Amino acid sequence: MLGLGLAAFIGSFILRDGLVHIGLLAATGTFGSIGLGWLSISLFNGYRLKRKTALLGELVEGDPAYCFLTDLDGRLIEANLTARNRFATDPGVPLSAILNEVFASAEGILYRLQHKAGSNGAAMEDITSHSEGFRIYVRVLFGTMVMWRFEPNAAQQGIVSRADTPLISLGRNGAILFMNAPARALVGRRAKRLSEIVEDLPLRPGGIHKLLTADGAQRMLVHTAEIGAGRVELSLSELGEAEVTTEAIDPTGTFDTLPVPLIKVAPDGAVLRANPEARRMLDLGDGPAGNLAEHMVGLGRALSDWLQEAVEGRDQHRSEFLRLTRVDREVFVQVTLNRVVEDGRAALIAVLNDATELKTLEAQFVQSQKMQAIGQLAGGVAHDFNNLLTAISGHCDLMLLRHDQGDPDYGDLVQINQNANRAAALVGQLLAFSRKQNLRPEVLDMRDSLSDLTHLLNRLVGEKVSLTLRHDPVLPSVRVDRRQLEQVMMNLVVNARDAMPDGGDIVIETERRVLRDPLQRDRAVVPPGTYVSVRVNDQGVGIPKDKLQKVFEPFFTTKRPGEGTGLGLSTVYGIVKQTGGFIFVDSVVGQGTSFTLLVPAHEVQPDEQPVQKETEVRKLAEKGSGVVLLVEDEAPVRAFAARALRLRGYTVIEAETAEEALATLEDDTLAVDIFVTDVVMPGMDGPSWVREARKQRPDVSVVFVSGYAEDAFGEGQEEIPNSVFLPKPFSLNDLTNTVHEQLH
Repeated sequence: MLGLGLAAFIGSFILRDGLVHIGLLAATGTFGSIGLGWLSISLFNGYRLKRKTALLGELVEGDPAYCFLTDLDGRLIEANLTARNRFATDPGVPLSAILNEVFASAEGILYRLQHKAGSNGAAMEDITSHSEGFRIYVRVLFGTMVMWRFEPNAAQQGIVSRADTPLISLGRNGAILFMNAPARALVGRRAKRLSEIVEDLPLRPGGIHKLLTADGAQRMLVHTAEIGAGRVELSLSELGEAEVTTEAIDPTGTFDTLPVPLIKVAPDGAVLRANPEARRMLDLGDGPAGNLAEHMVGLGRALSDWLQEAVEGRDQHRSEFLRLTRVDREVFVQVTLNRVVEDGRAALIAVLNDATELKTLEAQFVQSQKMQAIGQLAGGVAHDFNNLLTAISGHCDLMLLRHDQGDPDYGDLVQINQNANRAAALVGQLLAFSRKQNLRPEVLDMRDSLSDLTHLLNRLVGEKVSLTLRHDPVLPSVRVDRRQLEQVMMNLVVNARDAMPDGGDIVIETERRVLRDPLQRDRAVVPPGTYVSVRVNDQGVGIPKDKLQKVFEPFFTTKRPGEGTGLGLSTVYGIVKQTGGFIFVDSVVGQGTSFTLLVPAHEVQPDEQPVQKETEVRKLAEKGSGVVLLVEDEAPVRAFAARALRLRGYTVIEAETAEEALATLEDDTLAVDIFVTDVVMPGMDGPSWVREARKQRPDVSVVFVSGYAEDAFGEGQEEIPNSVFLPKPFSLNDLTNTVHEQLH
C-alpha cells in the first residue's frame, strides 16, 4: 500500500508537469523509485539546459547581426538586442511570422535551412529578398534548439554603418579602408593598418582580441564578415567588466565534441583540460593528464620556453612536430598553440594533428638519402682498397713462387696473404652494405645449404649455446649466391649467440610461405608470390623498441667498443636486398629476438637442377702463349699483372690509359690476342675504349677487371660480346686462369 501511495503521488506530480510517460511508469510500486530518479535527472537536465540557454543569450546579446534562438518547431525562445530593436520579438511567436517583413517566403526558407542543419549539424546560405541581403547561419544545439544568425550582406545592400557599433572595413594585407565614427572614437585616431590597433594578430573570427584604444588596451569581441572585392568588415563589441568564463567561450560544449584533439594548457605546461580525442591520442585513459612535457618530446629546446613565448603572444600559430612518449607505438603529432584569456589569466589551446605518416615518409626519405650517401662512400672506399689489396696479395703470390715451405720466410708470406684475404672480406662487407658486391647466383635447396653450414655454425656458437634446424618438408628452391647466403646466416647466428651471454637455444626454421596479397610492414611492401622463409630465433636479452628500427644501420651497435663493428646486420640487409628478398626483425626485451628472411622462390626448369656444392681443386694455371694488351691506371696493380702473365708465357704490352692503348693499336702490324683492362680509369673508361678498338679488331677477347661491382659499368649499356669480368682483388692464379680460358 505504501508503494502504491508513493506511486500515485509521483504520478500526479509528473502529470502536472506534462511528463505522462514517466507517470505511467511510476503507476506501480515496483518502479516507484525508478520514476523518482528519472524525475531528478530530468529536473537537473532542465536546469542545465536553461543555464546554457542563458549563456547563449548573453554571448550573442551584443552581436551586431540579428540572432534568434528557437525550438525545433520554429517558435522563438530569445532574440538579441539587435533583433529586438528592429523586429517584434514576442516569445512563442513563429520565427517565420517575425521575418515576413523581410522575406516573401520566410517559412519555406527557414524550413529548408533547418532541415539542412539537422542533417549536417550546421548550415549557411546567402539569401536576397526585396532590397536586403543576408548571410544566414543556422546550427542545431543540444538536439532541442536552433540558433539563427542573420548577418546583413553589405556586398548587396552597402555597408551598414550603425550609429552605435564600431565598424572597420579592411582591404588586402590588413590595410584599413574605412572606420565609422564610433570606431574612430574608440581608437582615438584614424589608423592606416590593422596592426596599429590590434595587438594579438592574426584575427580569429568571433574571437576576443586585445585592442589599443584611446583609453588603453581593452579586450573586445571581434566579428568578421566578407563584403566582396577582397574586403572584410569588422564589428567590435565591448565585453564590459564581466570576465569570459570557459562555459561562455564554449557554451555549446564543442570542445569535447569536436573530432579534433584539443588540449587546454597552463603557461607552466600543466594540462587543464583534454577532450576525448586528445585523451585517446595521448593514451591518458581516465587518469589525471599531468604536464604536457610528460607526453611530448623532441622540440629541441625546453617545452616551457615554447609555451611561455606563446602565452606572451610570440611564436603563435607556428606548428611544431613532436613525438609522443607512448610506450605501445611511435606517434608523431603536429602541435599548434592558440592563446586565450580566461578570468584575466592567459592559457593556451593546443590543436593536435597526427603526423605519424608524414614523419614516417620523411624518415624514409632521410634514411634513403643517408644510406645512398654512405653506400657511395663505401663503394668508393672498397674500390681503392681493392686496388691496394690486389697489389699486396699479387706481389705476395709472386714471392711465394720463389719460396718453398722449408724457407724461413714462407710462414711470414703466408700470414701476409691470409691477412690480405681477411681485408678483402671486410671490403666485401662494405660492398654488401652498398649493394654493389658481385653476386654469382645459383639454384639452391635451402635445406641442403643450411645443413652443409651446420658444422661451421656449431663451431661459432660455442658450447653454452645449442643450435637446432627445423625444415619445412616441402620447400621450393631459391636462386641466390651461396657464399653471400652463408655470410648472412653466420652474421645472424653470431648476433643471436652474443645476445645470450649465459647460453640458450638458437632455432633456425625454414618454411614455404605464399602471399595472396601484398604484405606491408616496417616501411616495406612485399609483393604477392611464393617465398622461402628463414627464421633465426634466439632467447637473448632482446632489443628495445627505440633501437629496433636502427639495427640495420651501418656502424650502429649496442656492443662495447672493440666487440663489434656495427657492420654485420647492415651487411645482411645489403645482401638480402640485392638478392631481391626482405628481412624483418621482431623482439621482446628479456624474451628474445627473431630475424625473418623472405627470399623469392625459384621455379626450377626441367633442364635446371639445384647445384651441388663441389670441392674446388686449386691448381696452377697452364702455360699459355699470345699477346696481351694490359690497360691499368694503378701502377702497382699493372706491375703485378704484367709479371704474372709473363711468368705464364704471355707477351704483355702495358698501357696506363685508354687513350694510350688506342694509340698503340693504331699500328696495324701489331697483333693482339686479348685485352685485359680496368673498367674505371681517368679519361675514357674501359668499355668505351674497347668498343672503339673493336671497330678495327672485332675478334679480340676481353677481360674486364674492377674494384667496383660488375653492373657498375654495364647497366643500361649494350653488353660487350666475348668478354668476362674479373673482380678485384684477384690472385695470380685467378688472373692467369681467366686469361687462359678466354683465349681457349
